[in-house]
Amino acid sequence: MRKGILTILLLLAMAGAVDAGYLTWEHYQVVNTLPCYYNPHLPALFSDCGKVLNSKYSMIFGIPLAAVGLIHYGLITLVILLAMLTGKKIFRYWIMVETTGGALASIYFVYLQLFVIHGFCQYCMFSALIGFILFFLAYFWLETERKALIIYIAGFIYQNFVKPIFFLIDPETIHIFMVQTGEFLGACPPCRWLIKQLLPINDLPLKQTVAGIEFANPIGLAAGFDYEAWLTQILPVIGFGFETIGTITNHPYDGNPPPLLGRLPKSKSLMVNKGFKSPGADKIIKKLGTKKFEIPIGISIGRTNGVKNMTQKQSVDDVIAAFKKFERSKIKNAYYELNISCPNLYGNISFYPLNNLQELLTAAGTLRLKKPVFVKMPIEKNDEEILAMLNVISKFKFVTGVVFGNLQKNRKDPALDKQEIKNFSVGNFSGKPTEKRSNELIKLAYKKYGKRFIIIGCGGVFSASDAYRKIKLGATLVQLITGMIYQGPTLIAQINLELIDLMKKDGYTQISQAIGRYTKI
Repeated sequence: MRKGILTILLLLAMAGAVDAGYLTWEHYQVVNTLPCYYNPHLPALFSDCGKVLNSKYSMIFGIPLAAVGLIHYGLITLVILLAMLTGKKIFRYWIMVETTGGALASIYFVYLQLFVIHGFCQYCMFSALIGFILFFLAYFWLETERKALIIYIAGFIYQNFVKPIFFLIDPETIHIFMVQTGEFLGACPPCRWLIKQLLPINDLPLKQTVAGIEFANPIGLAAGFDYEAWLTQILPVIGFGFETIGTITNHPYDGNPPPLLGRLPKSKSLMVNKGFKSPGADKIIKKLGTKKFEIPIGISIGRTNGVKNMTQKQSVDDVIAAFKKFERSKIKNAYYELNISCPNLYGNISFYPLNNLQELLTAAGTLRLKKPVFVKMPIEKNDEEILAMLNVISKFKFVTGVVFGNLQKNRKDPALDKQEIKNFSVGNFSGKPTEKRSNELIKLAYKKYGKRFIIIGCGGVFSASDAYRKIKLGATLVQLITGMIYQGPTLIAQINLELIDLMKKDGYTQISQAIGRYTKI
C-alpha cells in the first residue's frame, strides 16, 4: 500500500516537472511558441498567458519562477524515489515538508494571477493543481509523517519558547492556567476536532484490553495533576490512552501551606507539597455527573488530609465513605486507584504497616466494588517491605493491580541536584529522581507477582524509551506527569509514535508482547 501511494505521488511530481520544464525552456527561446501566448480566438482571460509569464512576478532574484518550479518538482521526484528505494522515514517527512511548501506557494501564485495580474496561464494553473493534489494526497496518505512533523515542531516551540516563559511564573499559577485552558478546549467541539486531526497517534499495535478495559495506547496521566477533573474531555485528543483523576478525598482539603509546587530543572523534577488537595468526593461526583469519556477514566481515592487527630479507624472509615459515594454515583469511571502512599499528609496515620494495610483492604473488600482497583504504592520502602505489602494485597481478589510508584522522599538521592534541593524545606520530588526506584520495583513486582497483578509504571517518563523500559520490565500501562511539564503536551503523542518504532525494532506486532521482556518470572 505504501509503495502504491509513493508511486502515485511520483507520477504527479514527474508531471509537474515536465510542465515546469516546458515553461522554463520556452522562457529562454527567442520566439515564444506557447499556444496561449496570444490567441485572439480565445476568451480574453484565457488568451494571453504571456501577460502572466512576462509580468514582474514571473522572476525571483533573476531566476524564472518556472525554473524554480522545475527544481521543486525535480526535488520531490528525487525524494520520492529515495523514499521508495530506502524506506527511510526522513524522506517521507521531506515529502510532507516539500509538498506543503509547494501548496502554499501555489496559493500565492494563483492569487497573483487572478487578482493582481488579471491574467491566466493554463500551464501555471496546471502546475498549481498538481501542487495542490500532491499536498492533499500526502496530507491524507502520509498521516503518521504529518502528525510526527507537527509533534516535533510543537515540542521544539514549547521547549525553546513557551517553557522558558512559563518557568518564570509561579508553578501553581501555571498549573491552574493550563488545566483551565484544557477544560475550555475540551468543552469546545471545533477545538477538539482540530487538535484530534493534528496530534493523536492511534495505532492497532498499541491497543490492549486490560482487566476488561480497552486502552487505545498504554500512556496515561497519573493522579496528582487533574485533581479537580478538568481534563477528561481534552486528554483523548492529545493522545492519552487513559487518565486517573485525583487523588479525591471524602471531604474537601485546600492543600498544604505553600509552597505547593516547585521546579528543579537540573534534576528534571518537581517539588510536590499538595497533600491530597481536593474539592471532595461530592463536588467531583456532581461535576462529572453522567459525562461520557472517550478513554478509560480512573478515580484515585485517599484519606482526607488536614485532620491532625484522625485515628486509624477513622482514616479507614473516611476512605470507605469516599468509595461508597462513587459507587452510588452514575460516573462512568473504568477503575479505581487506592492511594496509600502520599508522603505529604498530616498526622501519624499510615497504611504501610501490614496490620493497617490489611484493615483498610478488608474494609474495602466488603464494598464488593464492581470496577478494578489498583493500589498506588510507595517507592521509599526496601524490597523486603514491598514484598510483604504485596503479599498482603495479593490476598484480596478485588485488587487487580498496583502502581509503582509515588514521590521520592530521599533528599540524598543522587538524581537530585544538591543545590536545587536546598531551595525546598518541604515536600517530596517527582520526575527523574523517582525513575530508578520505580523501575526496580516494577521488575521486583513482576518477577514475584506478575501472574497476580497488573502493574502500572509511574515515575520519570520523559521519552518513549523511558516508557518502553518500564513496559519491558513488567508494566502493562505507564503513567506520567512531570515529563509532560518539561517536554510539553505533545510528549504523549511523541511517545506513542516512537513506541511503535521501538516495538518494530524488537520484532513485536503488539505492545503486550513487550511486557516483562527484561524480567523472567
